[in-house]
Amino acid sequence: MNASVKSTGLLDKRSATSGFLLERTAKRMKQAFQRELQAAGADITVDQWVVLQELDREDGQPQLAIAQAVFKDAATLTRIIDLLCQKELTRRVVDPEDRRRFRVELTEGGRAKIAEIKPLVRAFRRRAWQGLDNEQMDRLVDALNRIFDNLSPKS
Repeated sequence: MNASVKSTGLLDKRSATSGFLLERTAKRMKQAFQRELQAAGADITVDQWVVLQELDREDGQPQLAIAQAVFKDAATLTRIIDLLCQKELTRRVVDPEDRRRFRVELTEGGRAKIAEIKPLVRAFRRRAWQGLDNEQMDRLVDALNRIFDNLSPKS
């Protein structure tokens, strides 16, 4: 048996629960941030925030690009954007390069909502990362990126 495949005791015990721990933590973070948004009267969901945040990073993206960036399927993203458009936080505009497609843009209301939510995000992250020093944060980010890369589809 290959040494890298061979059981290593403590590593196996940790890896047996690590997927559960990642899922549990991700859900707890999403639920906790949703409570923060509700308490602040923000009138958006975490999923809507993620889309607004992506548009803040690069406004005017095609829906497919947004879906890929936020890891949502096309139908789910369409529903999220429909709600953001109803709230007048985003708008769909015809793609000048392909009239069959739309790009999604932030409205002034969307930019104002982002400015309103960013301080909540910063405070939430400070609370979530409380007790972790810079080295621990670097290791956490490195580990999460490595797991993500390990599971990325191979071209």
